[in-house]
Amino acid sequence: MSPPLLLLATGDTMAHRASSVATGAELLAESGYTGARVVVEDVLAEPSWDISTATQFALARRVRQALAADGFAGVVVTHGLDTLAESAFLADLTAGPAAARGAIVFTGATTTLAVADPDGPANLAAALTLAADPAARGAGALVCLGGQVHAARWATLADPVGATPFTSGWHPPLGRVDGGAVRLDRRGPRPPRGPAEPESDVALLAVYPDMPPSLVTTVTDAGARGLVLAGTGAGNVPVELFTQVFGAVSMDVPVVVASRVPTGSVGLVSGLGAIGAGGLSPEKARIGLMVALGDGGGVVAAQKWFAALNAL
Repeated sequence: MSPPLLLLATGDTMAHRASSVATGAELLAESGYTGARVVVEDVLAEPSWDISTATQFALARRVRQALAADGFAGVVVTHGLDTLAESAFLADLTAGPAAARGAIVFTGATTTLAVADPDGPANLAAALTLAADPAARGAGALVCLGGQVHAARWATLADPVGATPFTSGWHPPLGRVDGGAVRLDRRGPRPPRGPAEPESDVALLAVYPDMPPSLVTTVTDAGARGLVLAGTGAGNVPVELFTQVFGAVSMDVPVVVASRVPTGSVGLVSGLGAIGAGGLSPEKARIGLMVALGDGGGVVAAQKWFAALNAL
């Protein structure tokens, strides 16, 4: 008998009925999926818009264990859309060698089961079909909604109420799932191998005109192990923050500069020791810095990890 798939059901929009929440087994029945054997686990999780780092870590840990130790052929995670891309990217970064043993697919829904024609059942069926396909094995974490397949690293929520809510930015989707058939035209980049347990205390600040420099020192004084700044343009931050960035780096607190727009650049603060996010969104740069610091390192560890990421 072929190894089964594991379905991790976190509830959220896909499972919501008018006055109740469907279990994973009920979602599976609603999907009409009749392919590979599926084992269901219901996961107690906060709503996606309020998800805790601990829950994200737990999901990534369970995905890795399911493939590395439990013999599943693939794992499908149902997840709310708000933070789905970040959770998928964390699973991608921490799966390590387990990713070669099976598929990792995240999916969700824009509508609840209470509407006349919910998108969740079809999205779940497509995600399970993708996870069961040999082409998805070893491809890293994938995001599958509206028939489109995206690499977790590139997946970006663009329209939380649209038929195809995710894009891959300037990258094309990896493929499609149509009528039970999987077509993967390409694969996304495999990430640098990270530790099994990332660092949780990494802060994210969005810069803005006249931003008080004290916000940076407040974060570092509170004990943050790392800081991501969401800059403007090519990764620029106000000049008034330069002293604080240099001070954080001098204290072995790495500062990663991402941008509000997709870019691999980092502005003038690169001369102060700041690290470029390599085109990652600020939210994913935070996930990346968590992983980079997971072995207890500081600025040097983060520099090496992001250099490896940017080389892909």
